[in-house]
Amino acid sequence: MTGRVIMHVDMDAFYASVELRRRPDLRGKPMFVGGAERGVVLSATYEARGFGIEGGMSSTRARRLCPSVIAIRPDFDTYAQVSAGIVAIFESVTAQVESASIDEAYLDVTGAVGPMNMTPAEIGQYLRALVADEQGITCSVGIGPSKFIAKVASGQAKPDGLLEVTPDRVVEFLHPLAVQKIWGIGEATAAKLHRLGITTVAELAYLPAGTLQRALGPHQGALLADLAWGRDGRRVIARSGERGVGCQETFARDTDDPRIVHAELLRVCGKVAWRMRQAGVLGRTVTLNLRFADFTTISRSLTIPSPTDGTDELYRQALKLYAKLGLQRARIRRVGIRVEGLVERDRAYQQLTLDAPERGWSEAERAADAVVRKYGPESVKRAALTRQSRP
Repeated sequence: MTGRVIMHVDMDAFYASVELRRRPDLRGKPMFVGGAERGVVLSATYEARGFGIEGGMSSTRARRLCPSVIAIRPDFDTYAQVSAGIVAIFESVTAQVESASIDEAYLDVTGAVGPMNMTPAEIGQYLRALVADEQGITCSVGIGPSKFIAKVASGQAKPDGLLEVTPDRVVEFLHPLAVQKIWGIGEATAAKLHRLGITTVAELAYLPAGTLQRALGPHQGALLADLAWGRDGRRVIARSGERGVGCQETFARDTDDPRIVHAELLRVCGKVAWRMRQAGVLGRTVTLNLRFADFTTISRSLTIPSPTDGTDELYRQALKLYAKLGLQRARIRRVGIRVEGLVERDRAYQQLTLDAPERGWSEAERAADAVVRKYGPESVKRAALTRQSRP
């Protein structure tokens, strides 16, 4: 795939899935999250959807459709925590993450394909596996050359699936679909199009632009004319506020061997440092995140005097944080490193002495970066990592 590689990741029945995670006895039963007697349905399991229950519907109507349906009161604090954990997973792959809502996000993974040595579909499956493993819920992934195509693809992949639409297949993918599949076409707009005899995206695409604009207005008419051919120039916009660069890795088997943990911390620090250098940023706050075999998670942070993008400096700080925990053969499931307090490299002031070893390592890492960009992520590797298998 050439050009941009955009993913739209959508959690499957998010609120309901989180509730099923802690109430496995409800699996396979019709259930919704929302008001038990009054209010609206926020999220429904696929079993409940089979009775016609859907988000936005009144709880009263939902009970009429399925008298045996189980209603669960929402727990928004828990949903927010799960959502934040999912975003952290996404940001371990790319810094270009745009949260569209609590249960969906766009990712621009264009720059991650080469360094990760994975195809876009492999990255999508990797993310789906991480979300399932770390958060215990499923998600659907759409991949395309734009946000619009990626979102439509994720909808077609539901539930618990992945669909990639390459640039040469955009028209082939879009045109057989019902017009309601296009972003921005609700019931009212669909009814107007149906009165014009337009039921598929192909029919919309071949409708004269003037006719479409007279029926829907100049702005919406022009927008839908573009979308019907897959034209969408919107960019993925990372969340505002404090930025960070991170990476986390889950071991294939839980381990209490410090040597294995140290080696993986070095690998993760290397990935974080690489991403920082590609983004042209330095950072001062280093956070170590560990998840144990029982799924409990702890984080520890420290701030260094001078911002860095060097693997060795990040690794030194990660080892300090790890040593301070004083773990006694605790079995570890996952390690993660995140760097915040970012500044643009060109504007940063680094406190280095003339004979500082960081100066030489900085030049060496940039030379290695050039080799990696040309020959792939396995072309240059630290000696310590050649003796360790992947987690």
